[in-house]
Amino acid sequence: MMKLDRRQILALAALAGATGAIGAPPAAAHDKTGKMPPIPEDAPKIAMLVFPRMVALDLINPMTMFKIARTNIMLVGKDKQPVNTDVGLPIAATHSFADIPDDIDVLFVPGGTMGTVDAMRDPETLEFVRRTGERAKWVTSVCTGSLLLGAAGLLRGYDATSHWTVTHLLPQLGANHVDDRVVIDRNRMTGGGATAGLDFGLSLVAQLADEETAKRVQLILEYAPAPPFDSGTPQGAGPELVEAFQAATPWMQEQTRLAVEEAARRLPTS
Repeated sequence: MMKLDRRQILALAALAGATGAIGAPPAAAHDKTGKMPPIPEDAPKIAMLVFPRMVALDLINPMTMFKIARTNIMLVGKDKQPVNTDVGLPIAATHSFADIPDDIDVLFVPGGTMGTVDAMRDPETLEFVRRTGERAKWVTSVCTGSLLLGAAGLLRGYDATSHWTVTHLLPQLGANHVDDRVVIDRNRMTGGGATAGLDFGLSLVAQLADEETAKRVQLILEYAPAPPFDSGTPQGAGPELVEAFQAATPWMQEQTRLAVEEAARRLPTS
């Protein structure tokens, strides 16, 4: 077995730690003690919304990439109490709505069907998303999070995507559905269902820094998807599997439709 000397080990550690500042060469990541330097004050500020019944993977997939890229991540909620997620893993916000600075670079909204429905019906959450989205440099989401962006009036006239079960509802919120895993339209970036958060995360890192940084993040995570089945889209799964899923979730689909119709009625007409 090949043995690595100290210099080689430190070089690999620097690569694994990614950058000292987003876009910086990986060799700058560690000092001589092996410690990571603090995140620079000018690192991109990313406000990631958390809310009850969200899908944890929607948040964690891109968050992992943002962390490796050394961005300033803020988990934002109505308060700092832990919220339950789809897998029972509680996630606590680091900032409340009132704590977020004005100079946010990225607003990110995860999904989770029933959590999104509740958030769309919550005036405080809607107002935070609207207010923050209007001043953020990037307005982004994964999965059904795009419905919440649309309910806040942030997708009118923009191309967007979402989880395949709700994409037909996007036009009611003024968005133009584009059938793709990640859709970028000016400063809006939306991703499909939960695993699209990986492609979304790399795409956003490339925008915030550069393609080389995004490629390093992909290498560190060994992201080279090779799924055992081709059933991750309605086209691949086939009509029988799709129809079986839809037949098992009529109440959830109806609640989503009603929440979108309510949100659409609240949007300004011009």
